[in-house]
Amino acid sequence: MRSDSVKTGVQQAPHRSLFNALGITEEERQRPLIGIVSSYNEIVPGHMNLDKIVEAVKMGVAMAGGTPIVFPAIAVCDGIAMGHVGMKYSLVTRDLICDSTECMAMAHGFDGLVMIPNCDKNVPGLLMAAARINIPTIFVSGGPMLAGHVCGHKTSLSSMFEAVGSVAAGTMSMEELQEFEEKACPTCGSCSGMYTANSMNCLTEALGMGLRGNGTIPAVYSERIRLAKHAGMQIMQLVEKDIKPKDIMTEKAFLNALTMDMALGCSTNSMLHLPAIAHEAGVELNMEIANELSAKTPNLCHLAPAGPTYIEDLNEAGGVYAVMNELNKKNLLYTDLITVTGKTVAENIAGCVNKNPDVIRPIENPYSETGGIAVLKGNLAPETAVVKRSAVAPEMMVHEGPARVFDCEDDAIAAIKGGKIVPGDVVVIRYEGPKGGPGMREMLNPTSAIAGMGMGSTVALITDGRFSGASRGASIGHVCPEAAVGGPIALVEEGDIISINIPENRLDVKVSDEEMQKRRAKWQPRQPQVTSGYLDRYRKMVTSANRGAILEIK
Repeated sequence: MRSDSVKTGVQQAPHRSLFNALGITEEERQRPLIGIVSSYNEIVPGHMNLDKIVEAVKMGVAMAGGTPIVFPAIAVCDGIAMGHVGMKYSLVTRDLICDSTECMAMAHGFDGLVMIPNCDKNVPGLLMAAARINIPTIFVSGGPMLAGHVCGHKTSLSSMFEAVGSVAAGTMSMEELQEFEEKACPTCGSCSGMYTANSMNCLTEALGMGLRGNGTIPAVYSERIRLAKHAGMQIMQLVEKDIKPKDIMTEKAFLNALTMDMALGCSTNSMLHLPAIAHEAGVELNMEIANELSAKTPNLCHLAPAGPTYIEDLNEAGGVYAVMNELNKKNLLYTDLITVTGKTVAENIAGCVNKNPDVIRPIENPYSETGGIAVLKGNLAPETAVVKRSAVAPEMMVHEGPARVFDCEDDAIAAIKGGKIVPGDVVVIRYEGPKGGPGMREMLNPTSAIAGMGMGSTVALITDGRFSGASRGASIGHVCPEAAVGGPIALVEEGDIISINIPENRLDVKVSDEEMQKRRAKWQPRQPQVTSGYLDRYRKMVTSANRGAILEIK
């Protein structure tokens, strides 16, 4: 066993004395040591229930003959971090989670790992760690929140942010806002729409790293406790068969995940995280692949915020495997790949039927023939920009309008709420990239303010920051290169005409090359707003490119 390095032989007598100090018996030492990476904390609603998941996993591991040992991983609540300096710290935690988990796993000689994440950055952070460490590993998330109910309609956190915009617009009273406040987030769990956390939990299942239901069984269902016990049992099978993450997370598995991304209409943040996870697995994902897959992958789900259905509805309709089965009708997936079940994709999805065609459209009747995400290019985004096409109103798929330019999110929000943005405008928020922010803030507040003021189908928003999975409308993020390194977005001036053509994957500013060269000659780098502590160190580490947000030390 791998753990023999810390428990077997004369030289390991000191190690055994420390295991004795932990209260671990000789009988437990003789079994495989299984590290349980718990993201439990009491500040993130998606994580407050993970203590119960941990106990269930521990029982499953013990039932199958292993010795479970828990250690922690951090997690940030993006909702609570939103709209202030805290959001600058969110994305960077992904790499901290990956690094710290690697340190713990390698230092203590575990034979296998069970990862228990739930929210936006610790799901991809732990997937990155799993690939990097490459010992038998399985994932079981904490599960999604149930949708809220206001005035007879299901609702969620994104409705809460939009309600704030409605109050600013004078179309909602403070009493109505309070009702949303009390009912939008009724249970523990990751926020109830197809936002980043649920996107990544569903894609974990599609990658083959989680058991059926990992992405969709609600947090408050006892079925999730049973899932956790089965995950604890299954890690022992993976250890016995020596099935490792890199055996599962192959290039074809990532193509499956991207294909499912298109069908489900996942968060644009998946375009940040999947390349970073793939990079750790030794697979390089070129973002042009996204458009190639989108061209042949129908969008089958319009989950909130794109539509009126929620993750709980997807679960009842058959979950991720039912969507995979629909795609498999047109041979859009690689089905001979091994997964954490010990079976192939084909074996996993066999018999998993679509139980509700209103939630999962049959492949013969999709919402659109193309996928839910589009990668744009043009003179404003020479490398990449990303939009959640499935959440864009039809009338905004092609749009031209004057640029309203802001050098930070806060100024843009003030202008939106102050009534200074009008239909037809294109709001440009720059210097919010990974280096310029620093930290690449999520732009849920400005998009929600626009939607709340009734301009979601008339105003576009472009940024070198990123958008929450809860964002909707013509919200184009991840514009690369970012402004902080002199990307074209830094050269846009007030009133420039911005041209958006999502069907043709184009994002351009209607300014001549000669004029852009003149502006570039005058451009001066701008100092980031925050340059102290960890964020300053992070800013100095990130590369100029933000594609994939893969961090590299220069």
